[in-house]
Amino acid sequence: MGLSFSLMKIIAVKALRDFWERFPDAEQPLKAWVDEVRKARWTQPADIKHHYRNASILKNRRVVFNIKGNAYRLVASVAYRFGAVYIKFIGTHEQYDMIDAETIDGEY
Repeated sequence: MGLSFSLMKIIAVKALRDFWERFPDAEQPLKAWVDEVRKARWTQPADIKHHYRNASILKNRRVVFNIKGNAYRLVASVAYRFGAVYIKFIGTHEQYDMIDAETIDGEY
């Protein structure tokens, strides 16, 4: 099996767990997102947009996902070639408005 056909791996899932402990209403939506991403095979941004139409594709392989009806925002960096999704930020919409999604690196 080639790398481009491997399932996605999520790096820094602990950050999501820590977040839903502070915001319990985010737990089920984030768990659903994790489950969906782990089953995905993303090789390009269009693969993400096919499933997450409201996702925003940014520079530097960054993607912004709306979680729980846009109550929360998740910024990830996607290494398509390696099948990895790196969590860079998870926060409320208000917290998201205070960061630069293209450069933030795990400071949440």
